Amino acid sequence: MVEKKNILAELPDALKREVGETLLRYENCRIERIVSHGQASPDGFWYDQEEGEWVLLLKGSAVITFEDGELELSPGDHIFIPPHARHRVKYTPPDTDTVWICVFVK
Repeated sequence: MVEKKNILAELPDALKREVGETLLRYENCRIERIVSHGQASPDGFWYDQEEGEWVLLLKGSAVITFEDGELELSPGDHIFIPPHARHRVKYTPPDTDTVWICVFVK
């Protein structure tokens, strides 16, 4: 039987650390729900991933920094980060959950 779930229900507690949960893994694709609550990438840290990453912000807000600029994300905004596009999370608000859906593709 197919099971129905709500992506915004039963959010994990992300007060102390960001929480990622793999929702689906299939061949060359992985879908994750990430919940942040004031977390940002450590100073000097850059993601440099082998996979492409499609990101949808569902709740909260965020600022993503790239080597050539930055983007502010609000609910409903989505972006595609190509493989090896160095980026970091500059900001998520400390007073609310930020919920992301990330689809990683090879």
